[in-house]
Amino acid sequence: MNDSVYVGNAGKDAALDRGWILGHFKDADDPRHSEDVEIKWGVHPPGDERARWVRGEERTALLVLISGRFRVELPGRSVLLEQQGDYVVWGRGVDHSWYAEEESVVLTVRWPSVPGYAVPPEDEATADGGRQAP
Repeated sequence: MNDSVYVGNAGKDAALDRGWILGHFKDADDPRHSEDVEIKWGVHPPGDERARWVRGEERTALLVLISGRFRVELPGRSVLLEQQGDYVVWGRGVDHSWYAEEESVVLTVRWPSVPGYAVPPEDEATADGGRQAP
């Protein structure tokens, strides 16, 4: 076996790490560890939404709709992804949030891979807008 190869299933692997299948948060000896890029296979039930906006974004992101109907909220703009393959890209400094209008599957690619953006449970919320590890 070559330790620099990993074969998996995005749906199954994503369930183990809140949707994230590649990024800085994987073990350093795992082929899915990267400080250059993060990839998420997001499966969202209808009505699922980000608990609060990402503020102070330091990454560039690409979000591609695989299935469903998914809304991305950006400052002064709401983008509706409704056909398979619809996508949106935003750069550093662009705050964002999202909402699943229907059951949706989205593929997100972000770069670079940096800690500090997960929304913690309400009892662990911080004053910095939720910037926590993945």
